[in-house]
Amino acid sequence: MSASSLSWDQVVLQPPVCDAWKDIMEGAAYHLASCIVLLGYMGGSGIFGSLYIFGFLAPGYFCYALWGWLSACGLDIFVWNVLLVLICLLQLAHLAYRLRRDTIPEEFDLLYKTMYLPLQVPLEVYKEIVKCCEEQVQALVRDQNYAVEGKTPIDRLSLLLSGRVRVSQDGQFLHYVFPYQFLDSPEWESLRPSEEGTFQVTLTAETDCSFITWPRKKLYLLLRKDRYIARLFSSHLGYDISEKLYSLNEKLFAKFGLRFDIRLPSLYHVLGPASSEGESEDCEEPPPASGQADASEPPPQPPPPPPTAPRPRASRPDSDLLGEDSTSLIVEDFAELPGSFMDYVSEGEYMK
Repeated sequence: MSASSLSWDQVVLQPPVCDAWKDIMEGAAYHLASCIVLLGYMGGSGIFGSLYIFGFLAPGYFCYALWGWLSACGLDIFVWNVLLVLICLLQLAHLAYRLRRDTIPEEFDLLYKTMYLPLQVPLEVYKEIVKCCEEQVQALVRDQNYAVEGKTPIDRLSLLLSGRVRVSQDGQFLHYVFPYQFLDSPEWESLRPSEEGTFQVTLTAETDCSFITWPRKKLYLLLRKDRYIARLFSSHLGYDISEKLYSLNEKLFAKFGLRFDIRLPSLYHVLGPASSEGESEDCEEPPPASGQADASEPPPQPPPPPPTAPRPRASRPDSDLLGEDSTSLIVEDFAELPGSFMDYVSEGEYMK
């Protein structure tokens, strides 16, 4: 078979035929290379599939280079396969770099699977959140204070990863903070970005704890830049604060046997019996004329208090346990808030 005298048309229209087949087989390196390349092309997709493919192609092409150098004695075969080996090695190095860059520490990986993966938060968005806290996990030893009431400034937001933290005020226990709860979510929500303040409670580690923290200014910049992350933090903080409120509610129930409902519209049900009694007192019939007065009529009642003073309410039967009327406590807490339930006549009007 003389290929030097064949033109392109003859190659296409009348392909050459081998004059004779070789009687000897190629060396073992050639067959080994073919098997390795076959295994390499069975890889899947993704970064791990690419690692599998190029991990097999590199030694396969290397075996082809050895076959071209030792058995086929072809310089072109050797050079091409060496180039293919180098390309595969470069691709493997690039994939290893990507894999290392995409890998996050174990604590942050567990945090992602616990809090963010159920919400289908993309991994790239989660990396922006982790980058804001500088990917650092801080520690609290037992009996160490995270914050002291009236002294520690509110300049960060922290999330507990492990351990248990006790929250107290004036030495009185309030509630615990457990893993994957924010340590200072009420303090964070109590201030605007331009305001400053200090903690009103003391947070003390009851066990060895670990947590991550976001600096306040840096986190505000991230929330202002990315609306999706801002909504994500808003939902997490709202859920965390509601859990703390319900834990306080359970604490009151366990101590006094009286469960409060922290939803403002349901204060109507708490105030209903007391308010109905007060209204019945206000709706008494006017006294009869002086000529028709009975001799056994009680002396006239003193004039009602001025409008600015709060109207007295009947105490509950168990108010002796509380030391004060529980209804009045709730009313005083919410009466001064603008837009609270006390500004409305009924629950239906509040819901409008």
